[in-house]
Amino acid sequence: MKKVILVLTLMLVLTSCERSTPAWENVKTAGRYLQKGIDSLWGKDYNSYWVQNEDDFTGPDEDFIPLNERDLKDGFRTTDKTFSQPKDSEANGLGYENFKLPSHLSNLFKNVHFITDDHVLREQEDLVTIQKIANYLKKNSKISLYVEGHCDDRASAAYNMALGAKRANHVRVLLIKQGIDFNRIYTVSYGKEKPIALGNKALDWNLNRRGAFKIFEKQ
Repeated sequence: MKKVILVLTLMLVLTSCERSTPAWENVKTAGRYLQKGIDSLWGKDYNSYWVQNEDDFTGPDEDFIPLNERDLKDGFRTTDKTFSQPKDSEANGLGYENFKLPSHLSNLFKNVHFITDDHVLREQEDLVTIQKIANYLKKNSKISLYVEGHCDDRASAAYNMALGAKRANHVRVLLIKQGIDFNRIYTVSYGKEKPIALGNKALDWNLNRRGAFKIFEKQ
């Protein structure tokens, strides 16, 4: 134990002038785990538990080491993950034509919007909308949902079709992370084929870069 402490002390001295480097962060992390090991010998309990989902993976404040720029460039974005698509809708008697715009719930199933060339929801208002939709689906288990991905009319049709698919999938993953069964959520991309604003101004483009919703309720 004394040798380990001596090595860590030496590392701390050698890296004291480079506290922003990855090596320094590694030393801090090693030091914390060493301290926990020593504390555990004296009976101190840190209440370990199984992490069930991403929201549980927080940890105490003193153990927090922020992501650096390299982590972000490497694509540390869990909402890009892919969940299996639902079973074939025709096999379940759910043709897309049976999904309708929830006009009587228009204040709940509001369109969410994306910035140019992006498929991740950034605005707090849109994230709140997703949360409210998830809460509604939890209380109404007979309802299935279609998420539509739309784009503005710039760039090629093929590019926008792919981007629309990524937008719809992003919304779907957010709902699944809120506890909604993935078999209740379908996605479709329309690319730039179904604009709701026909102008060529920034406001028109913003309205068209959207995720929209249709619902179907089993009887």
